[in-house]
Amino acid sequence: MSSHTATIRWSRLGAAYTDGQYSRRHEWVFDGGAMVTASSSPHVVPVPMSDPAGVDPEEAFIASLSSCHMLFFLDFAWRAGFVVDRYVDAAEGLMEKGADGRTWMSRVTLRPEIAWSGKTPDAAEIADLHHQAHEACFIANSVKTDVRVQPA
Repeated sequence: MSSHTATIRWSRLGAAYTDGQYSRRHEWVFDGGAMVTASSSPHVVPVPMSDPAGVDPEEAFIASLSSCHMLFFLDFAWRAGFVVDRYVDAAEGLMEKGADGRTWMSRVTLRPEIAWSGKTPDAAEIADLHHQAHEACFIANSVKTDVRVQPA
């Protein structure tokens, strides 16, 4: 179908490395040229070895699920004759230890707030649009994480 790329760049920049006190700050460069500063999460690796201003993999995972869901939701809403003015999602991910002892992102909760123009869908229609979006989302279809949608 299609191929997507990202280049991840890190360099030691003079840190000893062998003592484990090296920076986890790095760059993500995407196929369209966008560059994002990334880092390990300060919840996992303490500052200053983590850069709290960088996007960490856990945040990116949550954002990826939310963004994919939103893009499908907007498409299905348009096809159903609704006009979306604004879509804001305060998504949240929960990290837990699995039964096997490994830490994983067990749940991502999407909390979209949507502003409409013209004909506003009722609660059942909104739920159906979210269901369609979830079923179609490439990222949600690629993970074992429990993805929940709680519309505002």
